Amino acid sequence: MEIFLEFLKEVLKGITRVLSAHFLQKTFLDKKKTTRRRRKQKGGSQHK
Repeated sequence: MEIFLEFLKEVLKGITRVLSAHFLQKTFLDKKKTTRRRRKQKGGSQHK
């Protein structure tokens, strides 16, 4: 019984580590800086 409880503790530790790492990666590392986009240049001759 004691071996089963130790195994269960280790499994729960692993699950919490994976979930916390996934959560931290989503919140902090996946935020990409948005770059300003250039306007598309119109083709052809421009009349002023």
